[in-house]
Amino acid sequence: MSVKAVFFDIGGVIIRTEYQAPREHLAERLNLTSEDLYKAVFESETSRKASLGTVSEDEHWEAVTRKLGRPNDEVKSIRDEFFAGDVIDQGLLDFIRSLRPRYKTGVISNAWPGMRPYIVKNKFDDAFDSLTISAEVGVMKPQPKIFHLALEQAKVQASEAVFVDDMPANVESANTLGMRGILFRDPHKTLIELKMFLD
Repeated sequence: MSVKAVFFDIGGVIIRTEYQAPREHLAERLNLTSEDLYKAVFESETSRKASLGTVSEDEHWEAVTRKLGRPNDEVKSIRDEFFAGDVIDQGLLDFIRSLRPRYKTGVISNAWPGMRPYIVKNKFDDAFDSLTISAEVGVMKPQPKIFHLALEQAKVQASEAVFVDDMPANVESANTLGMRGILFRDPHKTLIELKMFLD
Protein backbone atom coordinates (compact mmCIF):
# COMPACT_ATOMS: atom_id res chain seq x y z
CA MET A 1 0.00 0.00 0.00
CA SER A 2 1.18 3.52 -0.70
CA VAL A 3 2.13 5.76 2.20
CA LYS A 4 -0.46 8.33 3.28
CA ALA A 5 0.88 9.41 6.68
CA VAL A 6 4.23 9.89 8.42
CA PHE A 7 4.49 10.01 12.22
CA PHE A 8 7.43 11.23 14.30
CA ASP A 9 8.58 10.93 17.87
CA ILE A 10 9.57 14.22 19.54
CA GLY A 11 12.27 13.61 22.20
CA GLY A 12 15.39 12.12 20.65
CA VAL A 13 14.19 12.84 17.10
CA ILE A 14 12.86 16.39 16.66
CA ILE A 15 14.26 17.65 19.98
CA ARG A 16 17.71 16.28 20.82
CA THR A 17 20.29 16.90 23.54
CA GLU A 18 23.08 18.15 21.26
CA TYR A 19 25.15 19.77 24.02
CA GLN A 20 25.94 17.63 27.06
CA ALA A 21 27.89 20.28 29.03
CA PRO A 22 24.93 21.93 30.86
CA ARG A 23 23.63 18.55 32.05
CA GLU A 24 27.13 17.40 33.02
CA HIS A 25 27.69 20.62 35.00
CA LEU A 26 24.36 20.13 36.77
CA ALA A 27 25.23 16.52 37.65
CA GLU A 28 28.62 17.63 38.96
CA ARG A 29 27.00 20.35 41.08
CA LEU A 30 24.61 17.77 42.55
CA ASN A 31 27.40 15.20 43.13
CA LEU A 32 25.83 12.75 40.69
CA THR A 33 26.88 10.97 37.53
CA SER A 34 25.14 12.17 34.35
CA GLU A 35 23.51 8.73 34.13
CA ASP A 36 22.06 8.98 37.66
CA LEU A 37 20.72 12.46 36.93
CA TYR A 38 19.11 11.21 33.71
CA LYS A 39 17.48 8.32 35.58
CA ALA A 40 16.18 10.65 38.31
CA VAL A 41 14.44 12.78 35.67
CA PHE A 42 13.25 10.21 33.12
CA GLU A 43 13.12 6.82 34.87
CA SER A 44 11.36 7.71 38.12
CA GLU A 45 7.81 6.80 39.11
CA THR A 46 6.66 10.44 38.81
CA SER A 47 8.11 10.60 35.28
CA ARG A 48 6.00 7.58 34.34
CA LYS A 49 2.93 9.15 35.97
CA ALA A 50 3.55 12.46 34.18
CA SER A 51 3.89 10.54 30.89
CA LEU A 52 0.46 9.02 31.57
CA GLY A 53 -1.00 12.39 32.57
CA THR A 54 -1.76 11.43 36.19
CA VAL A 55 0.60 14.03 37.70
CA SER A 56 1.56 17.46 36.37
CA GLU A 57 4.97 18.34 35.06
CA ASP A 58 5.46 20.70 38.01
CA GLU A 59 4.64 17.91 40.47
CA HIS A 60 7.17 15.68 38.74
CA TRP A 61 9.94 18.29 38.91
CA GLU A 62 9.17 19.02 42.56
CA ALA A 63 9.55 15.28 43.28
CA VAL A 64 12.84 15.15 41.31
CA THR A 65 14.21 18.15 43.23
CA ARG A 66 13.26 16.54 46.57
CA LYS A 67 14.90 13.27 45.49
CA LEU A 68 18.06 15.18 44.65
CA GLY A 69 18.04 16.65 48.16
CA ARG A 70 17.60 20.23 46.98
CA PRO A 71 15.15 22.88 48.27
CA ASN A 72 11.93 23.58 46.37
CA ASP A 73 13.11 27.03 45.28
CA GLU A 74 15.67 25.32 43.02
CA VAL A 75 13.06 23.49 40.91
CA LYS A 76 13.13 25.99 38.03
CA SER A 77 16.94 26.33 37.90
CA ILE A 78 17.44 22.54 37.94
CA ARG A 79 14.82 22.06 35.23
CA ASP A 80 16.24 24.85 33.03
CA GLU A 81 19.82 23.62 33.41
CA PHE A 82 18.85 20.02 32.67
CA PHE A 83 17.31 21.00 29.31
CA ALA A 84 19.78 23.78 28.40
CA GLY A 85 21.60 21.60 25.85
CA ASP A 86 18.46 20.59 23.97
CA VAL A 87 18.01 21.74 20.37
CA ILE A 88 14.93 21.73 18.13
CA ASP A 89 15.88 20.39 14.68
CA GLN A 90 14.49 23.14 12.43
CA GLY A 91 15.81 21.44 9.29
CA LEU A 92 13.87 18.27 10.07
CA LEU A 93 10.76 20.33 10.82
CA ASP A 94 11.07 22.09 7.45
CA PHE A 95 11.24 18.70 5.76
CA ILE A 96 8.13 17.55 7.68
CA ARG A 97 6.29 20.72 6.58
CA SER A 98 7.27 19.98 2.97
CA LEU A 99 5.48 16.61 3.17
CA ARG A 100 2.13 18.35 3.56
CA PRO A 101 -0.48 18.27 2.10
CA ARG A 102 0.58 15.25 0.02
CA TYR A 103 1.04 13.24 3.23
CA LYS A 104 -0.57 13.60 6.63
CA THR A 105 2.00 14.24 9.33
CA GLY A 106 1.70 13.47 13.02
CA VAL A 107 3.42 13.08 16.37
CA ILE A 108 3.36 9.94 18.54
CA SER A 109 5.24 10.86 21.70
CA ASN A 110 5.72 9.60 25.24
CA ALA A 111 5.70 13.01 26.86
CA TRP A 112 4.62 14.91 29.95
CA PRO A 113 1.59 17.25 30.00
CA GLY A 114 3.68 20.27 28.97
CA MET A 115 4.56 18.91 25.52
CA ARG A 116 1.66 20.42 23.54
CA PRO A 117 2.14 23.91 25.08
CA TYR A 118 5.90 23.57 24.37
CA ILE A 119 5.24 22.71 20.70
CA VAL A 120 2.85 25.66 20.35
CA LYS A 121 5.18 28.07 22.19
CA ASN A 122 8.09 27.08 19.92
CA LYS A 123 5.87 27.45 16.84
CA PHE A 124 6.15 24.04 15.25
CA ASP A 125 2.57 22.83 15.70
CA ASP A 126 2.00 23.91 12.07
CA ALA A 127 4.22 21.00 10.92
CA PHE A 128 1.68 18.40 12.02
CA ASP A 129 -1.90 17.40 11.28
CA SER A 130 -2.20 15.58 14.61
CA LEU A 131 -0.45 15.26 17.97
CA THR A 132 -0.83 12.00 19.91
CA ILE A 133 0.82 12.64 23.28
CA SER A 134 0.90 9.96 25.97
CA ALA A 135 0.02 12.35 28.83
CA GLU A 136 -3.15 13.33 26.97
CA VAL A 137 -4.29 9.84 25.94
CA GLY A 138 -3.16 7.93 29.06
CA VAL A 139 -1.13 5.27 27.26
CA MET A 140 2.56 5.06 26.30
CA LYS A 141 4.63 3.53 23.54
CA PRO A 142 5.34 0.71 22.89
CA GLN A 143 1.71 -0.18 23.78
CA PRO A 144 -0.25 -0.79 20.55
CA LYS A 145 -3.17 1.39 21.70
CA ILE A 146 -1.26 4.69 21.28
CA PHE A 147 -0.44 3.78 17.67
CA HIS A 148 -4.08 2.84 17.00
CA LEU A 149 -5.21 6.20 18.41
CA ALA A 150 -2.79 8.07 16.13
CA LEU A 151 -3.89 6.07 13.08
CA GLU A 152 -7.56 6.69 13.88
CA GLN A 153 -6.92 10.42 14.25
CA ALA A 154 -5.16 10.51 10.88
CA LYS A 155 -7.83 8.25 9.31
CA VAL A 156 -5.23 5.90 7.79
CA GLN A 157 -4.47 2.19 8.00
CA ALA A 158 -1.28 0.93 9.67
CA SER A 159 0.00 -0.26 6.28
CA GLU A 160 -0.33 3.32 4.96
CA ALA A 161 1.86 4.84 7.71
CA VAL A 162 5.56 5.34 8.43
CA PHE A 163 6.81 5.93 11.98
CA VAL A 164 10.17 7.44 13.02
CA ASP A 165 11.44 6.88 16.59
CA ASP A 166 14.82 6.62 18.36
CA MET A 167 13.81 3.68 20.58
CA PRO A 168 14.05 0.18 19.03
CA ALA A 169 11.13 -1.18 21.12
CA ASN A 170 8.80 1.51 19.76
CA VAL A 171 9.87 0.87 16.17
CA GLU A 172 9.36 -2.87 16.67
CA SER A 173 5.87 -2.27 18.07
CA ALA A 174 4.93 -0.11 15.07
CA ASN A 175 6.28 -2.76 12.67
CA THR A 176 4.27 -5.48 14.45
CA LEU A 177 1.10 -3.46 13.80
CA GLY A 178 1.92 -3.21 10.09
CA MET A 179 3.39 0.29 10.06
CA ARG A 180 6.80 0.91 8.47
CA GLY A 181 9.13 1.76 11.33
CA ILE A 182 12.37 3.71 10.95
CA LEU A 183 14.91 3.76 13.78
CA PHE A 184 16.26 7.30 14.07
CA ARG A 185 20.06 7.52 14.36
CA ASP A 186 20.78 10.87 12.76
CA PRO A 187 18.73 13.24 10.55
CA HIS A 188 20.66 12.61 7.33
CA LYS A 189 20.36 8.80 7.41
CA THR A 190 16.75 8.98 8.56
CA LEU A 191 15.72 11.27 5.69
CA ILE A 192 17.40 8.97 3.14
CA GLU A 193 15.50 5.98 4.57
CA LEU A 194 12.24 7.91 4.78
CA LYS A 195 12.47 9.15 1.18
CA MET A 196 12.88 5.53 0.04
CA PHE A 197 9.46 4.75 1.53
CA LEU A 198 7.90 7.90 0.05
CA ASP A 199 9.29 7.76 -3.53
